[in-house]
Amino acid sequence: MRYKSAIIWLSTIISALCIFFLSFTWKSNQLKEQAIKYATAADGKVDAAKRLHFIDSLWKQPVYIGYTLQEVTQYALQKGLDLEGGLHAVLEVSPVEILRALSGQSNDPNFEKALAEASAAQATSTSSFNELFYDAFARIAPKQTLASVFSNSVNRGKISSTSTDTQVKRVIDAEIDGAVDRVYKIIQARIDKFGVANPNIQRLPGSNRIQVELPGVENPERARKLLSGAAKLEFVECYELNEYGAGLNALGAILDREAKAPKVAAAPAASPAKDTTSNALASQLAAPAKDSAGKAKADTSAGSALTKLFIQTGNGIGVYVKDTARVNALFRRADVRGFFPANLKFAWAAKGIPATNGDEILSLEALKQAEGQKAPLEGDVITDAAQDFDQTGRAEVTMSMNGTGARIWKNLTGANIGRRIAIVLDGYIYSAPVINGEIPGGRSSISGSFTVEEAKDLANVLKAGKLPAPTRIVEDAFVGPSLGAEAINQGYMSMLLGLVLVIVFMVGYYGTPGWMANLALFFNVFFIAGVLVQIQAALTLPGIAGIVLTLGMAVDANVLINERIREELRSGKGLLDAINMGYEKALSAILDGNITTILIGIILIIFGSGSVKGFGVTLCIGLVTSVFSAVYISHLLVNWMAKRAIKAGKEKEMTFETFISRDLFKGMNFDFIGKRKYSYWFSWSLIAIGAIVVFMQGGFNLGVDFKGGRSYVIEFNQAVSTEKVKAALVDDFGGKGVEVKTFNSDTKLKVTTSYLVEDESITANNTVRTALETGLKDFASAAPKVVSESKVGATVADDILMQSFVSIFYALIAIFIYILIRFRKWQYSLGGIVALLHDTFVVLGMVGIVRLFGFELEVDQVFIAAVLTVIGYSINDTVVVFDRIREEIGINPDLGNKQLMIKTINESINHTMSRTVMTATTVFLVVTVLLIFGGDVLRGFSFAMFIGVVFGAYSSIFVAAPIVIDLATSSKPKK
Repeated sequence: MRYKSAIIWLSTIISALCIFFLSFTWKSNQLKEQAIKYATAADGKVDAAKRLHFIDSLWKQPVYIGYTLQEVTQYALQKGLDLEGGLHAVLEVSPVEILRALSGQSNDPNFEKALAEASAAQATSTSSFNELFYDAFARIAPKQTLASVFSNSVNRGKISSTSTDTQVKRVIDAEIDGAVDRVYKIIQARIDKFGVANPNIQRLPGSNRIQVELPGVENPERARKLLSGAAKLEFVECYELNEYGAGLNALGAILDREAKAPKVAAAPAASPAKDTTSNALASQLAAPAKDSAGKAKADTSAGSALTKLFIQTGNGIGVYVKDTARVNALFRRADVRGFFPANLKFAWAAKGIPATNGDEILSLEALKQAEGQKAPLEGDVITDAAQDFDQTGRAEVTMSMNGTGARIWKNLTGANIGRRIAIVLDGYIYSAPVINGEIPGGRSSISGSFTVEEAKDLANVLKAGKLPAPTRIVEDAFVGPSLGAEAINQGYMSMLLGLVLVIVFMVGYYGTPGWMANLALFFNVFFIAGVLVQIQAALTLPGIAGIVLTLGMAVDANVLINERIREELRSGKGLLDAINMGYEKALSAILDGNITTILIGIILIIFGSGSVKGFGVTLCIGLVTSVFSAVYISHLLVNWMAKRAIKAGKEKEMTFETFISRDLFKGMNFDFIGKRKYSYWFSWSLIAIGAIVVFMQGGFNLGVDFKGGRSYVIEFNQAVSTEKVKAALVDDFGGKGVEVKTFNSDTKLKVTTSYLVEDESITANNTVRTALETGLKDFASAAPKVVSESKVGATVADDILMQSFVSIFYALIAIFIYILIRFRKWQYSLGGIVALLHDTFVVLGMVGIVRLFGFELEVDQVFIAAVLTVIGYSINDTVVVFDRIREEIGINPDLGNKQLMIKTINESINHTMSRTVMTATTVFLVVTVLLIFGGDVLRGFSFAMFIGVVFGAYSSIFVAAPIVIDLATSSKPKK
């Protein structure tokens, strides 16, 4: 075997990396268990605040071979929301409000009409709102320029009355994109303070939408308010340290007393007299030393309780991140609040200063703003802000205000010369510059030791108050922890049973060499898990389905190899020669088959979202690792086993077959092509019946993500009637569509409704939830509990449906091009595409047919992912047949010689029949496991694959290959 040493070294390195990264998952789970144990009370209840305190105290501390808990959590295998539980939300930044603000709230009738037309067109168009608005405005007012609407004080210096439409569009596009970017950064900052481990936030390309995933969230309502609340930018005066230092001294006295007598409640100290110099405090709080990298060094010296808790940072104080929860609790105490002025409010800095002990120091500023008091100046007065450079080349931020803001800013800065004014966004301080003098005209510059990136971030913070960019949650889903745990159990059971079935099947069919294939399969699963951790991809329930499916499809490569080895042994070759030739001849078909399926996985990653994207990632990883493990690792193992057999004189005993497979398919010579007319009639009749049935049923039962609406999974403590629940809910849902069906068991129901589907506000969410709870009051004895809920807006549903069709279209195009490149004849490409369309139509038709027998299925994103996977599996099988045809008649066959082609294709199909049946059987077995044990979430996926595997194998033989024959131009050989 060539490159044996390189393969061994590469396998060793990959295995070592996988073990290293998977060890973080082990440590993360261990620490999570410790946190739960620490927070569990005597009655068995877990205190969430106490658990979070345990995690916060270690978050920046080394806990495993020098890595902090934050890094350990980051490198551990992440679970998707369907397994971990939590909130998934897609937010849309409203471009309508941005355009209104840029127009200066114009009442121009053409402008209003264009906005209305663009809003209506957005429901059925994939174009951006900006483009729809421009087209509508040009159509409604062909002689009116955009500058006539947008040339105003808001856009002074950017748009004038003489600006062309192109120039105006450039400004509008930049402002909308900037608004989305600012909202993204604001939400990112909010989530960072929300205390969620490993949140995921990303801008969805080509749209004004932002996707957020918050694993482990148990209060979805609080999270929704956090995401959709408007940004609040304020300018607030600061207290200096010497103005409130006496209060800190008094706090220190309490801390010292409580440290000496921790079990005795300390008596409140008397309010101290104001100490304007605070020399005592200044002598206690030393500014932390800095290392050569500029990081703050940890204070390890002994001192009072105050100096152990607080550190002086410039003009204020700071606290290690691990101590922030304790400090917050201290400042909430009534006795401590009495030490400070009534209008003093402490606020944390948005970013920390790294410390050499691995922790961070957060600055704590004292603001002149009582709780609930309005700031003297807010962000709505900002007209522009940008990163710039001062005369010395240092990064700075310039800021402009409108007339009202300029007047207030002049008075505010004039009264605070030599003092600091904090820039506060959502309660966190982003900067607190010292005022050097009164600033008239509303134009200011903020300088300091900024990096360019820090200056850009501050400019974005200031611009957050410039334009109203309201967000609305257009799609969200909440999965409770109990439902997530159930999904994990279903997924792992499916994976384990699928693995067992494949192992038994391979050993039963190939004997001892089958164990080598199974060992390679174990390496494959190990590599998949290791790679998922290394690229920090989340494991979802469809992702587990992808692994289970990969187990079945990974066998395909081993089957191809083993069948080739059996052929070489029958032709009289020696054992080692037969093994090497088998691997060499199977490589082409293995690569072609897996590359076509990887193309499907890439399309799922590009066009899918959430769990569907996770399935695509897992599928691609699984296919790559299965090729490596089947082609190279199994080759090493089989060669090792063969050499041992030869050395022991047992070469003839290693036969790659058992009593089951010895004579199976041997000497097979069936005229498949001659029967193609019967197969055509059968296929198109089945498709026609399916189409008629679906039409008579009024179309497919579309899932919420395709039709919009709200869906709830409700758990009861006893079985309840779906019809009775539906009857109880109809009136409460205003007579709108409502669907109720069992979910995984007869004690869980899934309720879907279109009530208030057009209203995507939080208020509408609460209204629908209240209606649901009101309707369920009749079943109070069954203790109904909502364990999962989801919402998809009508606009998003249209977009998802369009993306699904687009993804299928692109998949077919990609496969057509690949086959054309590999086989150099368009007849192969077209034959393959017709077979794929056949499989797709059969799967869709069977959804309607089984519905006649009470087997109800939803067509949703996961179902479409299954259809695409069927396409990948089917073309994999078809390519194997094509590859054998190419091998038999060469790379440039004479497709016009129909008789020769019929003979060759029949022989090729017969030669590959054992592989076709074997692969179909193994995939069929694991898909059947998914169908039975995968639960209702994967029911549609499993059914589509169940039908797709059968008809994928069928179409490769009875549709794809015959189509190539029938596309031949002549029945006579060419001269």
